Amino acid sequence: MTKRKSSRKPSSSGSRGSAAKSSRRSFYWKAALVLLVLFAGWVAYLDAVVTSRFEGRRWQVPSRVYARPLELYNGASLTSDGLAWELKQVGFTPVSSDPSQAGQFERSGDRFVIYTHAFRFPDGMEPSREVSLAIQGDRVAGMQVLKGAPSNIVRVQPLQIGGIYPSDNEDRILIQLKDLPPHLSDTLILVEDRDFYHHFGIAPLSMLRALFVDLRAGHVVQGGSTLTQQLAKNLFLTRQRTIGRKITEAMMAILLDFHYSKDEILETYLNEVYLGQDGKRAIHGFGLASQFYFGQPLHTLSLPQVAMLVGMVKGPTYYDPRRHPEHAMQRRNMILQLLADHGEIDAATAHKAMAQPLGVIQRPSYSEDLYPAFVDLVKRHLSRDYKEQDLRSAGLRIFTTLNPQVQHAAEQAESTTLARLDPHPGKSPLEGALVVTGKESGEVLALVGGRNPRYAGFNRALDASRQIGSLVKPALYLTALSHPDRYTLITPLKDEPFNIVFDDGKSWAPRNYDREAHGEVPLHEALAHSYNLATVRVGLDVGVDNVIDTMHKLGVKESLPSYPAMLLGAGTLTPVDVTAMYQSIAAGGFDVPLRSIRDVMTADGKVLSRYNLKVKQVVDPRADHLVQYAMQEVMREGTGQSAYRYLPSDLSAAGKTGTTDDSRDSWFAGFTGDYLAVAWVGKDDNAPTRFTGATGALRVWSDLMASLPQHSLEPVVPAGVTYYWVDGKAQALTEEGCPGARYVPFINGSEPKRTVSCAGAIGHRIRSWFEDLMR
Repeated sequence: MTKRKSSRKPSSSGSRGSAAKSSRRSFYWKAALVLLVLFAGWVAYLDAVVTSRFEGRRWQVPSRVYARPLELYNGASLTSDGLAWELKQVGFTPVSSDPSQAGQFERSGDRFVIYTHAFRFPDGMEPSREVSLAIQGDRVAGMQVLKGAPSNIVRVQPLQIGGIYPSDNEDRILIQLKDLPPHLSDTLILVEDRDFYHHFGIAPLSMLRALFVDLRAGHVVQGGSTLTQQLAKNLFLTRQRTIGRKITEAMMAILLDFHYSKDEILETYLNEVYLGQDGKRAIHGFGLASQFYFGQPLHTLSLPQVAMLVGMVKGPTYYDPRRHPEHAMQRRNMILQLLADHGEIDAATAHKAMAQPLGVIQRPSYSEDLYPAFVDLVKRHLSRDYKEQDLRSAGLRIFTTLNPQVQHAAEQAESTTLARLDPHPGKSPLEGALVVTGKESGEVLALVGGRNPRYAGFNRALDASRQIGSLVKPALYLTALSHPDRYTLITPLKDEPFNIVFDDGKSWAPRNYDREAHGEVPLHEALAHSYNLATVRVGLDVGVDNVIDTMHKLGVKESLPSYPAMLLGAGTLTPVDVTAMYQSIAAGGFDVPLRSIRDVMTADGKVLSRYNLKVKQVVDPRADHLVQYAMQEVMREGTGQSAYRYLPSDLSAAGKTGTTDDSRDSWFAGFTGDYLAVAWVGKDDNAPTRFTGATGALRVWSDLMASLPQHSLEPVVPAGVTYYWVDGKAQALTEEGCPGARYVPFINGSEPKRTVSCAGAIGHRIRSWFEDLMR
């Protein structure tokens, strides 16, 4: 029997199984390839994000706005309380004995010892110095430099009064590793990431441990992050706590470590880490945190101060030294002990550091806008030369003209006076605005935009355009006195009723505020007592358009109505506009543009702009001097004399009141030897008030000036002006000591040509009196 060869073929089911396996393998390979491509794309995307942000501008750094520096020198105008107040505002700490470090001062009555910080000003670095001085008669006396480079002028670091912040409201001061105080980097690494210089961006064992805990919980509950991961999260990711975000964070950390050195990563972390909150403003980085909590540059911090800041990284809110000092102290001392345990410091040093107080300043020296109305003015001036994006992100340093002591006095005068005038404000409260400048410089020293100086809304100093009333009169009389052949200070004017009929048949009859006519009065008296009837007659004689032209020469940029009511202030101006006009009058006829900025610097100290004083003569200085004389008479004999209820009797000043119809607006503009101030009082809805210029705005102005150390106004007599003793009634020169004699300035050639003796002057006045009686 023969065997038959099997002719069976493989079953079809076996073939199909092999094909399926092959197909699955192919699918897996393709899926793996797709996943690999996706992973590579994801990594490439993350790499692009990491490198573009890290190598470009990493942060939008806000511009910082500083007040003027406090300058100390023999003879400087300063009170003891004002000096102590400003030092505290800047962040100085008062001590009971000789200051031992920068940022401290000792006060004993009117004597001070001050240890200043080093600070980079636009003209160079101001070194740290210890100085002693005394205040005598509101002046600095006997100043000596005890430590540091000798100097006749010592500048204290300026107060930061505000900032121009990015849209995310993050704030920081950029630092470099060379700026670090001793122990900062070692302490941070010891506490937060001991293997920082050895891992590749992540610590796998720590991550696995944290991941296991997170997986069991179903969400992120434990960290395990390195400094590099923390930086990746802060720079590129949200604060959402998910496992997916944690994986992304780890990959970004690896990429950061691949591309950049450990020192670059550490420096960036030191600038990025979140360390507190100041209202809407987020405090980032150790540079700003040092100023925010201690009022000191970072490189000056002591060991316990460094330990406190490092301790806050774990939880800036929980360890906030102002809100929770006990938490901050416990955390700080734990870190100091950790340093001792690891041999970074010895036990004695740690024990001594633990015994130190936290040393946190009471209020942050870096805060949101302290003076929003003034910072508003600064922003408007800056907008002429800088783009808003640069102001918000380029870290510019803007040095302004604001004097914190004058600003504080202005705010006090505004708020306390309005509270007295309007103790029970209803739906239409009494409001106000106040602008203070240097009389000669045009620098805006203070600006208050309303009853609540911290309110950052409607800025009345810049935007409340109101009728100015009698504040127009100095410009009107300046126009007249520029024609000495027609007008002098003793020119007789008719203060009598009259009526103007216009082409359309309508008429206008001006009247005095007191509803009385005063007959024939000399020009200086018409201005001093603000007589409307005499003023309009002069204004019509010289021409309304010429008066407006004078106002424009004096610095008013707004258009004004060219009709007779303008002669009594029917035109509208803001307090800043009025200040610009009076600035030129106070400066002797020179146009002195208002300035709120001195210098603008880049973050690294390069000066971009310097706003120097620029002046030009715009009106006849001789006529301006005569107007100043009459404005001094306003204060001594006229509508401004009530100021001397508050001012020292020997303080010479010049000024002018202004009141509009129904007392809707109360104005006062006046100046001394040092300051020009313009005050406005009224209501936002333009409702009537019961206040005139003398009973409203003058009260604010007087309260301000009474609180400031200053010099009397002593106008320089320009060439071409000579003073004479005159008898105004007789319109003649006379002798000193004669009854009614007045010492009056005249533009040369315009003085009276006739001379009378005392007897002749008396006889002339008797005849004039008799003639007036017989009329």
